[in-house]
Amino acid sequence: MSTVEIIYLVIVFSTSIFGLYFIIRDIIRGTTKPNLVTWFFWGLAPLVGSYLQLKAGAGLSALPVFMAGFFPVIIFILALVRKNAHWKITIFDIFCGVFSLVALILWVVTKRADISILFAILSDGLAAIPTLIKSWKFPETETALGYTPGLINNTLALFMVRSWTFSQYSFGIYFIVLNLTLILFITRKKIFKS
Repeated sequence: MSTVEIIYLVIVFSTSIFGLYFIIRDIIRGTTKPNLVTWFFWGLAPLVGSYLQLKAGAGLSALPVFMAGFFPVIIFILALVRKNAHWKITIFDIFCGVFSLVALILWVVTKRADISILFAILSDGLAAIPTLIKSWKFPETETALGYTPGLINNTLALFMVRSWTFSQYSFGIYFIVLNLTLILFITRKKIFKS
């Protein structure tokens, strides 16, 4: 492993733990209330995506995608076991979860890595919709610092891509756009005070 790769690994783990700390802190304080549908699929879909990236030969560029799946599993479990620590699930959330699950099932039956990754991204994106809406309507129920690692790590991951094929860069670009959007939704009232 090269020095650059070691530095990259340290940055990914450090920023991920940084973001996780702030979300866990705010869940315990009662200010952040994760949407369980979103966080369940945010754990599942990236784990699927990182597996597919590794299978396609992505190497270290798949690490932020894996981290993007592993930490939501921790947040999901914490929000599930803490009383009043999660957002109320709506019918719309359930529909998003069902369609997210369908996209993951399509991943299982698809044999081509590019198409499988597309379904994994679709699954993650459908699961993100309830939290995107909640972040826009109720930004005080989210922690912007929790989304910065996804932005930083996946931006850095683009420098680690070995071959610019859809299967190696697509999930990372999707995460950059998603995390940037969430950060802007959560902080917009503070940034654009009138």
